Amino acid sequence: MKLTIERAILLKALGHVQAVVERRNTIPILSNVLINASDGFARFTATDLDMEIVEEAEASVEREGLITAPAHTLYEIARKLPEGSQVTLELGGDDPRILLSAGRSRFNLPILPPGDFPVMPSEDLAVSFTAPASEIARLIDKTKFAISTEETRYYLNGIYLHKAEDGNLCAVATDGHRLALTRQALPSGASQMPSIILPRKAVGELRKLIDDYDGEVSVGLSETRAEFGFGAVRLTSKLIDGTFPDYTRVIPAGNDR
Repeated sequence: MKLTIERAILLKALGHVQAVVERRNTIPILSNVLINASDGFARFTATDLDMEIVEEAEASVEREGLITAPAHTLYEIARKLPEGSQVTLELGGDDPRILLSAGRSRFNLPILPPGDFPVMPSEDLAVSFTAPASEIARLIDKTKFAISTEETRYYLNGIYLHKAEDGNLCAVATDGHRLALTRQALPSGASQMPSIILPRKAVGELRKLIDDYDGEVSVGLSETRAEFGFGAVRLTSKLIDGTFPDYTRVIPAGNDR
């Protein structure tokens, strides 16, 4: 494999995907990013087994191929390279390392077999629709502060998204002491959406990606998985398998204050 990519493009792609990678991993392959070079693009994939981020970036591909390299190390190197530099990633021969070169800099990084990299199964998503990034950001910003961090009640460790009885899209989060609820008009095509609990880590990464994107976000939902598309970036997350409590019972009715 051999590809050349502009430093700014590489840095942006790695910045998005490496955020998923845990600093400490008992499974070595999860510390790596999967790089797939083909058809004038480099596709970067990172996962923690519960969430996956894939980003496609333009690159000059001389030899197609598939490799994995340490995600955080690669990101830190790209961050410190001079602006505007062209970065070449090359793997060849029997050397079990990838050569990264830019200008007068040379780095040899260890690799792991791409066949060991876990890829999330692509299942059919029952419901798909689009929503403006600003609306999704609003839902998150109004509720994420109330997400519980208590692991015993795992079903509270995320934002509960569902279609309310009044036909609006509702986002709810609670830690047992406070509850945040916000609602907005249901996006077109979301009338059959399942009620889902989106995990805290996925909520955080989704919010960061929205900061870099201004447009329509494509959303796909099933009973077990949620997928969000931002142009060349795709975030897929498993959902929390649990039942969110009936929050409507704790909201005072007929309150005149």
